[in-house]
Amino acid sequence: MQYEAVIGLEVHVQLKTKSKMFCGCATEFGAEPNTHVCPVCLGYPGVLPVMNEDAVRKTILTGLMIGSDVARFSKWDRKNYFYPDMPKNYQISQYDLPLCVRGAVEIKLEDGQTKKIGVTRAHLEEDVAKNLHFETTSGVDFNRAGTPLMEIVSEPDMRTAEDAFAYLTALKEILISGGISDCDMEKGQLRCDSNVSVRPVGQKAFGEKVEIKNMNTISGVRRALAYEIERQKAALQKGEKVSQETRRWDDATGKTSVMRTKEYAHDYRYFPEPDLMPVVVSEDMIAEMRKLLPELPEAKRQRFVKQYGLPEYDAGVLVASATLAAFYERAAERSKNPKAISNWVTTELLGKLAEAKKTIDESPVKPEQLAELVSLIESGQISGKIGKEVFAEMFGSGKGASMVVKEKGMVQVSDAGSLEGFVEEAIARNPKSVADFRAGNEAAINFLKGQVMKLSKGKANPQLVGEILLRKLEGG
Repeated sequence: MQYEAVIGLEVHVQLKTKSKMFCGCATEFGAEPNTHVCPVCLGYPGVLPVMNEDAVRKTILTGLMIGSDVARFSKWDRKNYFYPDMPKNYQISQYDLPLCVRGAVEIKLEDGQTKKIGVTRAHLEEDVAKNLHFETTSGVDFNRAGTPLMEIVSEPDMRTAEDAFAYLTALKEILISGGISDCDMEKGQLRCDSNVSVRPVGQKAFGEKVEIKNMNTISGVRRALAYEIERQKAALQKGEKVSQETRRWDDATGKTSVMRTKEYAHDYRYFPEPDLMPVVVSEDMIAEMRKLLPELPEAKRQRFVKQYGLPEYDAGVLVASATLAAFYERAAERSKNPKAISNWVTTELLGKLAEAKKTIDESPVKPEQLAELVSLIESGQISGKIGKEVFAEMFGSGKGASMVVKEKGMVQVSDAGSLEGFVEEAIARNPKSVADFRAGNEAAINFLKGQVMKLSKGKANPQLVGEILLRKLEGG
């Protein structure tokens, strides 16, 4: 029997706000444990929460970006459970009246086709603390407790692990482009729970759903789903039953294992949060948020292809980061060769930034400086090889291309008279290569070009060297 998977994802996104959801504590990552806390986020008796308006606005903006309906009236609820990472023993969340409902994220399939993955809802809640486990003890860091957390729940529209990978990638790009979150999974800013079941092909009813947790990379989600789908198929083929449960993904072993039997909504004993007023969203606020809508990644990708003549791959790399795309555009607008700008950004610049462990915002080379470097190469003032040396100096010192070229005496030699001396010396030193070329081995001229470049210490104009060599070899 042939089986197919049915996959839905619950994506939790820490919002890029300065303070927590219901108190004024900072959300900054990396502080000493339990230093960004107060009586509110520690759940002390008698304290009252105050809603973070910026978090509400960012959730509304997310809804608008994915085509959701923004609820004019929503409310807060208490989700009750008793884990050490939840200081109040309940989480303030949204249950039956979320901020955003419906919507879709478009993904690209492996065959180039597109598919829309439906979104059920996007609601706001507060994040929990972080459990830390040591050799003989465990601890809880409450710095994260209370951070604004948006949960985006998809429809069960995905059928393969690749679908899920594409959905998460597309959603992450959208969230970053809107300034909603940095979506750094290593910092816990983007977390995902996967719900997956399998059923015979053609069957409309869903199979038993299994939830997978503990996936800390998008590729980890893909691997976990691929394993779990095959595990469930194998079980059904043997006549075994698949139980509804929560399973943990172990990236090291590449397997899932049982954590607990799945809870149901009524287990959480939801009821309206008595300490917070409902959220009423006006038409004016929605109109205001619509003005903030960014150019979405897919639209930007297609524009880069059309406007700058970039290949799909280059455009995809650049658009994956809103700041990287902005850096590229500032440089490309100042250049006659936007494709060359793309090459320098995606190879040399990103490579150097990775080595230095810097972000694009921290780049010592500014867009205007990169455009100047490409202009020097395009005009023939320096060669591409010298350009790489100039770029390395620019990255290290922060100086402009022209200044580096001037200080280091790196101007390309394009004077025919000066180059003829180098060419004649290379011909005199390499009679065998000259003979090979004249005997019909046209590739031999490349060796001679290399010798001229060595003699000129890389400063000779390669195109002019080739022309002079060809004239002298054919004329001699």
